[in-house]
Amino acid sequence: MDPTTMQRMNILSVNVGTARKLRINGRDVLSAIGKQPQAGSVAYGPMGLEGDEQADLSVHGGLSKAIYAYPSEHFAFWKTVRAQARAGLWDEDVPPGLMGENLTLAGITEQALWIGDRLCFEDGGILVVSEPRYPCFKFNAAMGFPKASKMMAESGYCGAYLAVLVPGSLAAGQRFELVPGERALGLIEAFRSRTAGKSY
Repeated sequence: MDPTTMQRMNILSVNVGTARKLRINGRDVLSAIGKQPQAGSVAYGPMGLEGDEQADLSVHGGLSKAIYAYPSEHFAFWKTVRAQARAGLWDEDVPPGLMGENLTLAGITEQALWIGDRLCFEDGGILVVSEPRYPCFKFNAAMGFPKASKMMAESGYCGAYLAVLVPGSLAAGQRFELVPGERALGLIEAFRSRTAGKSY
């Protein structure tokens, strides 16, 4: 991999959250989608970041979905569509963690990721791309408008779930190297195969 490319790939923010009640479509739902940026290093193990919770382990969390990473490159898109939907102001930036992501990344998007690729950090920690994130009704609530899931499905701006191969710690500013896996199934291809034909 080009060393200059590697230097541009880094963590902008490490975000954790606890489960809390959200009022969605007239009912209370438990969710930990609202993540908050953390100062300093945050340790992680096989089940994810220290201090982070998931409300519904059938769709989030667990060994294969321990950490959720999202490219900051898509924030301009979400800023615009949220403003159009009157869920945000035109000059209101998308804050880290709003997407429900644990890691806000810079320098890499879904197009460059394949299932099995590894994110390798200087402290020896290794995260493995395991699957795409799929949109749900809680995502609509977090984004503030009902068509957010549909826009994620159409754009392919889904982010990636990561499994933990080697535990370590993560902090804003950390750089990482992307080490290719077998490259048999692209992240976007996996996302499209499951969302195609679905109505959101």
